[in-house]
Amino acid sequence: MARAHIDHIVVAASTLEQGFEYIKGCLGIEPGGGGKHVSQGTHNKVLKLDKERYLEVIAIDPEGGKPCFPRWFNLDSEHLQNELKIKPRLITWVARTDDIDTLVRQCPISLGKIYPMSRGQLNWKITLTEDGSMPGGGVIPPLITWETVSHPTAGMDNSGCSLLTLEVFHTDPEYITGVLQSLGLENDITINRAPHEIDIGIRAHIRTPGGIRIL
Repeated sequence: MARAHIDHIVVAASTLEQGFEYIKGCLGIEPGGGGKHVSQGTHNKVLKLDKERYLEVIAIDPEGGKPCFPRWFNLDSEHLQNELKIKPRLITWVARTDDIDTLVRQCPISLGKIYPMSRGQLNWKITLTEDGSMPGGGVIPPLITWETVSHPTAGMDNSGCSLLTLEVFHTDPEYITGVLQSLGLENDITINRAPHEIDIGIRAHIRTPGGIRIL
């Protein structure tokens, strides 16, 4: 059976500078590297967590053009942008697979279409919804297949951080469990019941040089 694994977690910010300061304050480590996603009108910074796992800080690029379609990760949502002006937050995660076509077919919910992407020397395929929304409110990950010789983390500096646990919160945890099982992801995360729809989301426990921190 085709399987997926945690690839990276996504922290959205109103501006990249705001996201940089937020991660620096939360984890005591500065994210770096990254670049522009020209086709999406966004830019990012990254922080290595483990071998083949990392944290991405992403924001709308004020110097980038507005795409003719909704940006990924629901970044065009006025409601989300109003929240991000108050504070950046962890909005979703992305799962890596070597067989993206099979997993898209066997997933019981639509993950969107598979699109080719690139940034610098990096090339990948990723699932994106046509309206830019995040499946399951962000608890169901987009799928990614890296079309590179090595994973992007091979070129990232060691941060001294590692992802310990990724928690999912949803009002229907049994349903979410079934969806994640179809992707082979049920053992990679902890699934919890959220008391209200407003509580749907994810939480990451990260080991840092200064101790365990939670995003």
